[in-house]
Amino acid sequence: MSTPSEAVQILVTVIPIVGIIAGTVVIFFFLYFNHKQKILLIEKGLYQKISFDFDAFSLFSGFLLTGVGGALTIFFVLKDGISYALIGGLVPLGLGISFIMYYFTKMKTIK
Repeated sequence: MSTPSEAVQILVTVIPIVGIIAGTVVIFFFLYFNHKQKILLIEKGLYQKISFDFDAFSLFSGFLLTGVGGALTIFFVLKDGISYALIGGLVPLGLGISFIMYYFTKMKTIK
């Protein structure tokens, strides 16, 4: 088996670094111009705050995470039995159940 040349090793090392830097630059300019846009809208009196329904989000993400976590938990139990791989299913399952519990707890306190 031959070893890759030094040029190939350098390219394989540099490509992820360039990708991370390019992604950071794109995110920076998006945030910068989004901020400028909001400032201009506020100055002209056209800004409308976006409402976010956290209750609907918590219920939706709770069901989604519970479904994914349940499926992963069953898969890992059948594949490997009880092992550390099971954490990959239990974490989203626990998060999903927590979101659903939050939703129903909040609905009880509102009534």
